[in-house]
Amino acid sequence: MEPFRTPVVLIIFNRPNTTAKVLSTIAQIRPQKLLVIADGPRSDRPGENEKCATSRTLIENVDWDCEISKNYSDVNLGCRQRVATGLNWVFTLVPEAIILEDDCVPNVTFFRYCTELLARYRHDEHIMMISGDNFQYGRRRSKYSYYFSKYLHIWGWATWRRAWQHYDDEMEAWPNIRDSGWLEKRSWLNARGVRHWQRIFQAVYENRINSWAHRWLLSGWSNDGLSILPNTNLVTNIGFGPEATHTKWQRSPLANMPVGSLTLPLQHPPTVGQHVAADRFTQNFVYSPSMLEKRRRGAAFHLRRLYERLKPEIN
Repeated sequence: MEPFRTPVVLIIFNRPNTTAKVLSTIAQIRPQKLLVIADGPRSDRPGENEKCATSRTLIENVDWDCEISKNYSDVNLGCRQRVATGLNWVFTLVPEAIILEDDCVPNVTFFRYCTELLARYRHDEHIMMISGDNFQYGRRRSKYSYYFSKYLHIWGWATWRRAWQHYDDEMEAWPNIRDSGWLEKRSWLNARGVRHWQRIFQAVYENRINSWAHRWLLSGWSNDGLSILPNTNLVTNIGFGPEATHTKWQRSPLANMPVGSLTLPLQHPPTVGQHVAADRFTQNFVYSPSMLEKRRRGAAFHLRRLYERLKPEIN
């Protein structure tokens, strides 16, 4: 097998079971360079020290020939600080990388997709990142392999040092964006969407939400950046549940999404530009669904649970 030269970053914490599944997929491409970021256990969580230790032991058992670099914290830094400082460390060592968290399991074509696009858009300052996520639920937005979006989805992604340098951890851009009416002028946001992001960004700014991902999204928007999204979903998040930091709601339509694969080599769009219709759908379906949509989801969830209970009797 041809050596896989693109550095792969794995962010781990306290979930050895999901970590093992992600690591198993990484093992299929046997990257030559693996960089591991780990947070430390919380002192008030019984048993977490052992879970963190078990997750780290999985790294020691990597059985292919690769250079492993580790950035492990002895104390708990929390989601925001651990990921941000970890990626700062990554980009002192490598100019670009593929990044996976311990609950994001990709299709194997995700890695070649990222590698090809990291090379193609290496010097395009408008492109902030490449994502493996597609939240269009079967709606094909392009005849090409991917399209461009304002949303920076981070359940399996890749980026460059030149883009990560724009990460605004202190959200210095937020007061001006908030007070200038910038959100209201975005073509993909309706009034409900504007209210959603005003509420979220303000909560993150006031440290009521411990999130690096929202800070990264704002960094992209304030720098007029775009992400690349595949025309089929390439990564599934298996971490929804009570042990998750943010993805606790198991009813979410984003939980355990099916994955597909991409045909390589990729078919590239001839021009770079936001797919506004796709972003409107993402905003209205994923981030700020209507009350009717929320009720529909609730009904679908209960019907699915009922079917699961009755399935043995039906069979």
